[in-house]
Amino acid sequence: MKAPCIAQRDVTLHILKTFHLVMNKKLGQNFLIDSHVVNKIVEAAEITPEDKVLEIGPGIGTLTQGLAEAGASVVGVELDKKLIDVLGKTLADYDQVRIVHGDILKIDISREIAAESYKVVANLPYYITTPIIMKLLEERLPISLLVTMIQKEVALRMIASPGSKDYGALSVAVQYYTEPEIVFIVPPASFIPAPAVHSAVLRCRIRKMPPIAVESERDFFKVVKAAFCQRRKTLSNSLKGGGFEANDIATMLDRAKIEGQRRGETLALADFGALANAYTALIRERG
Repeated sequence: MKAPCIAQRDVTLHILKTFHLVMNKKLGQNFLIDSHVVNKIVEAAEITPEDKVLEIGPGIGTLTQGLAEAGASVVGVELDKKLIDVLGKTLADYDQVRIVHGDILKIDISREIAAESYKVVANLPYYITTPIIMKLLEERLPISLLVTMIQKEVALRMIASPGSKDYGALSVAVQYYTEPEIVFIVPPASFIPAPAVHSAVLRCRIRKMPPIAVESERDFFKVVKAAFCQRRKTLSNSLKGGGFEANDIATMLDRAKIEGQRRGETLALADFGALANAYTALIRERG
């Protein structure tokens, strides 16, 4: 007999009541109760029976069930210890699911899912979205596709273009590592408890190579961080505020052929790359 669909209000409420669960606001717990949304997330992740999937924060198994029903082998990392036993019950019919108790920001991900390539699919807590996504990208894990449900406003920042109010260091970082796109918007009514904001399902295709050539990623992200540290100031002043020396700034801007009176939010990835490479060259010339 097929297991009941968890992504329904009555089923979710039954699970919460049966296991005496109270939503943990500190962990940003909002349980999805819309099976249509689950199906669309699975579709966005292009799940096939051959796929290995890392899920972050499976909760009571709502999205996990959808992934397993599509045939994927899933490793779910759950921080809330009291949910581990619950997941053992709600996902008992799915042998290809393994639940790990741990903090995704602290565990050795490669040890938990030692696949040559896998996808990440998750309904991420709003309060910790950026640290999780940046950890996954910066560690150069063998991820082919990253599909996450996050706060709509954060998703808009990740896909923002130069010159827009949402464009910032997060936009540059995500677009350096991936090709991001918002697949669809999810209303608050799709969750219990209903959050105060809309959510967005963001699909990020991991780039095999960055879209620009930088000699030092460390210098690149140092420049990016500095350029956005004081958004209302000119690029020259922002770089100075970010720890760069005045003489170095002048040389960097000259070599990169960028006007110092511009603001950081007007620079494209190629501009940041040119500035960073100019800085790297300066450091190298000093020996």
